[in-house]
Amino acid sequence: MFAGFWTDWLWYRSVDYTSVYRTELLTRVTMFAVFGVLMALAVGFNIWLAHRLRPPLSAMSMEQQNLDRYRMSIAPYKRWVLLAVAVVIGLIAGGSASSQWRTWLQWVNGTSFGTTDPQFGMDVSFFAFDYPFYRFLLGFGFAVVVLSTLAAALTHYLYGGVRLTTPGSRITPAATGHLSVLLGIFVALKAVAYWLDRYGLALKSGDLRNAEGWTGLRYVDANAYLPAKTILTIIAAICALLFFATLWRRGWQLPVIGLGLMVLSAVLIGGVYPALVQQFQVRPNEQAKETEYIDKHMESTKDAYDIADAQIEDYSGTSEAEPETLRNAVNTTASIRLLDPSVVSPAFQQIQQVRGYYQFPATLDVDRYPTENGDQDTVVGLREMNVNQLPERNWINEHFRYTHGFGMVAASGTEVQDNGQPSFTEQDLPPRGELPDYEPRIYFGEYTTQYSIVGGPQREIDYAGEDGEVEYSYSGDAGVSLGNWFNRAAYALTMGEPQILYSGAIGQGSQILYNRTPKERVEAVAPWLTIDGDPYPAVVDGRIQWIVDAYTTTSGYPYSARTTLGDATETSLTENQGEVIAQENQVNYIRNSVKATVDAYSGEVSLYEWDEQDPVLQTWRKAFPGVVQDRDAISDELMDHLRYPQDLFNVQRDLLQRYHVDNPAQFYSGSERWEVPDDPTHQGQSVPPYYLSMKMPDQDEQVFSLTTSFTPLNRDTLAAYMAVEADARSEDYGTMRVLTLPSTTTVWGPQQVQSRFNSDPEIAESINLLRRGDSEVEYGNLLTVPLEGGLLYVEPVYVRGAGQNYPLLQRVLVAYGEEIVFEESLDRALDVVFGVTEEGEDPGEEEPPPPDEGEEPPTEEATLQEAIAEAEDAWQEGQDALAEGDWEAYGAAQGRLEEALARLSELESARNEQEETPPAEEGNNEGDGGGEGA
Repeated sequence: MFAGFWTDWLWYRSVDYTSVYRTELLTRVTMFAVFGVLMALAVGFNIWLAHRLRPPLSAMSMEQQNLDRYRMSIAPYKRWVLLAVAVVIGLIAGGSASSQWRTWLQWVNGTSFGTTDPQFGMDVSFFAFDYPFYRFLLGFGFAVVVLSTLAAALTHYLYGGVRLTTPGSRITPAATGHLSVLLGIFVALKAVAYWLDRYGLALKSGDLRNAEGWTGLRYVDANAYLPAKTILTIIAAICALLFFATLWRRGWQLPVIGLGLMVLSAVLIGGVYPALVQQFQVRPNEQAKETEYIDKHMESTKDAYDIADAQIEDYSGTSEAEPETLRNAVNTTASIRLLDPSVVSPAFQQIQQVRGYYQFPATLDVDRYPTENGDQDTVVGLREMNVNQLPERNWINEHFRYTHGFGMVAASGTEVQDNGQPSFTEQDLPPRGELPDYEPRIYFGEYTTQYSIVGGPQREIDYAGEDGEVEYSYSGDAGVSLGNWFNRAAYALTMGEPQILYSGAIGQGSQILYNRTPKERVEAVAPWLTIDGDPYPAVVDGRIQWIVDAYTTTSGYPYSARTTLGDATETSLTENQGEVIAQENQVNYIRNSVKATVDAYSGEVSLYEWDEQDPVLQTWRKAFPGVVQDRDAISDELMDHLRYPQDLFNVQRDLLQRYHVDNPAQFYSGSERWEVPDDPTHQGQSVPPYYLSMKMPDQDEQVFSLTTSFTPLNRDTLAAYMAVEADARSEDYGTMRVLTLPSTTTVWGPQQVQSRFNSDPEIAESINLLRRGDSEVEYGNLLTVPLEGGLLYVEPVYVRGAGQNYPLLQRVLVAYGEEIVFEESLDRALDVVFGVTEEGEDPGEEEPPPPDEGEEPPTEEATLQEAIAEAEDAWQEGQDALAEGDWEAYGAAQGRLEEALARLSELESARNEQEETPPAEEGNNEGDGGGEGA
């Protein structure tokens, strides 16, 4: 246990956050000591008092003779028994109390919300910070009284103050007075509990039609339970006084009568009466009775989740614009991202892995980087170390030699190469490309979960260069020094690895790195924050920084609906991106109050205030001064990469499915309820939100946004489209714009668009051609863009060839209105779907150019032979590249092979059709009635 405390202290010192560890530890220890001592003293005092009040002589009975043996055996050790019982109970109580350290710190440092609840007129901070602590104190008080009463009763029984079978009086006056006082305290605490229950009604969970997670008072609560709790408080207080009165008036007749009255009142007033009100007043006209409370619930929920200011406007869903106008508007409306970060990771892995022990995340990240034409949506991933794929696994290799990843790989989100491969803007080892110079070594990453020992005698593998593997020795100070035997022994214990103590690979300058994932580090230095499930890397000021969004939450916002974070943030990408780390899974208030960074080389953790108005963050800043830096400390380059977080957006869109309406009647009926559609390519899982540079109808230019769509409940048509401004540099950051479509107009939803794609005969035939030769077709993200009154859908289609371990972008599906097209490029697909081409070109099937004058057109057989030869050449080039380990050349060859096979297939199909169609006879003119010609 000591080794654990010591290594924790050393780790917090290495990241320069000892104040966090000290504050948490001191608070825990103080609460453990205070409440443990209180419990021990209370129980010990009542045992001592019961012993002191024992009768001088025990009645001669079989019961007392049996107890005499126990009294005699305990007599020599009475003090030790008393001390042992008190200490054990105190330790248990102290351990339980120490877990409430967050509750204590919030109560001591609570900050006003500046908003009052609609029922009691109390500031929201009372429910968020004060009420939980009062409930904890009340629970502790009940525990003290119950344990003290049990201990006193047992002591009285052991020493004859209470007799169960002995003839005569069953309890002595002294025992009567002692136990009456304890029971009186218990009933008095019950009176306090009834009074607190009144405020607890504002946080009461319940069920109401179309309001899952309902929180707050309803009609029956305000008009039945609230007065009932007040009455029960008075009755319990009177009953407590009757118990205290037994000190002067011996006998329990009045206290027992009072207790019976309290129990009867609790049943009738607290149970039967509210049930009658619900049955005969509310149920016959529930909507009218609940309207006032639904309105309060809706308003509080919208404020608590920061969705009250969502700009909701009508959108036609159809367009009457000219084709040329629509086609020209596409480029100015959105930078359509063809590279799907959840699909192309294998391409990054195969083309840019370089060595088998590097890995990329299964779902890459989307960021923005400047180009000559402005910011460009970019798909990025870090080349991290995968110790499971080392050439030889042993303790030295895993913890000393292969310690870090190397370099960022980035690709344009809107462009691909001719063969369908990503168009890399940063690639290779050592890194080269368009990104500014940066420190490429990655000692801290999402997949770096094992500890490493660096900086000592044993040198590390840095990266694989042209001349082999280059060595390196860590020069940072992110780890804990193992330069002395005391630290080595402590870590040998905590890591469960004896070799740390005696290994010759550890020496002067050795440091141990652990807690290396960005989420782990942020959670450790700010244990009061909820951590977003998807950290993302960015090159900032010459360093790779992990950017981590963090939230402050509470479940104590009155009237606001409760949300289960794990469910609300789950999408089809959750398994690959990671789950939110929640301090409390059920919340009814959330703010993205902190932006955090973790340096991928040094492991340095920085926390920046983001929401300057959040009272929960202000409370924690008082509790942990100096831990969170002011918002002004965020550099301009870091600000360029900050964005609106996905998990917060998921929670907000989950609430907006029900709370987008303003009319309580509509909310109650559920007639306008939406739902997030299932991902068309991952059945049973919600479609994830997508980052996209685009502009909504009221915007003048494109802005980095986070988008989603909604469908009506249990229907597949489109109900609404939402985008939130995600660029942290924008003055309108966080502005939610929701376009609602008329219920009278049928506009395709994502599922319907996908179904139309799949069922179209021509597209289905083309897809089947792409699947020839055991090739696999993978659908990318189905992007939705509002365009001139209508909705444009774009979906990239990838092909993974036989023997090829990664997908290549081969086709693009586009839908607008009733038109669906499937073309080789986005530009071509847009031309066709809008019926617009350059210089009168037919947007339909392209005709081959006429042969040059004097040149005979190639015969059908010659064309077939050319296609076969081209396929053979491409296949051979691919095999040669595969043998040499040149993945880029292999990918290019595979692309040419796919094109040759597709061309060959088309030629074969055309020849088969010709063979099946008989040639027309000369003279077979229209209108012949059936002569020889006919």
